[in-house]
Amino acid sequence: MSLGLRKYLQAFFGITFIGIGVAFNYTANLGLGPWGVFHDGISKTIGITYGQAGILTSLLTLFLWIPLKQKPGIATIFDAFWIGLTADFVINLMSFSEQIFIQYLSLFTGITLIGLGTAIYVGGDLGAGPRDGVMVGLEQKGLKIGTARTIIEAVAFTCGFLLGGKIGIASIIIVFSVGRVVQYFIPYFDLRNKK
Repeated sequence: MSLGLRKYLQAFFGITFIGIGVAFNYTANLGLGPWGVFHDGISKTIGITYGQAGILTSLLTLFLWIPLKQKPGIATIFDAFWIGLTADFVINLMSFSEQIFIQYLSLFTGITLIGLGTAIYVGGDLGAGPRDGVMVGLEQKGLKIGTARTIIEAVAFTCGFLLGGKIGIASIIIVFSVGRVVQYFIPYFDLRNKK
């Protein structure tokens, strides 16, 4: 398989896995992830929908790319739309469980899929999504990628909480776990230095 084709496949499958992971976390019904808390807080504060808050966040986050010297790619645009479409589709196929074991199984499946998906598509080197571009920029400044992810998610969570976003145990677990999953998987998919 050519390197170019592999990069496009990694972008598609990685971003799709993230959308599926978001759906699993949503249906776990144990609280929203850090960015979900942030989007919920924004939507409540300025009176827009949850989805509009996500799009607004994507656009505003791109401004953070300037000091970090990040450049958008095809995956940047794809990320902004496909994650939400995939999550909505999968959520409509799933149901909420009241059994705590199933809720935690859904949560940890979601965390794994989001971390794996992030490693796959970021490693494909076709541009990071708006939020992940900040993560990659911080990595290039010397932070480990998992540490950068944890910092970004902690800031999003804290701001979302202060804005009145919905939190739960999942919010805390995701802050401290997704970055570690990304860091674990990225060596297997990292094409960023390959020509």
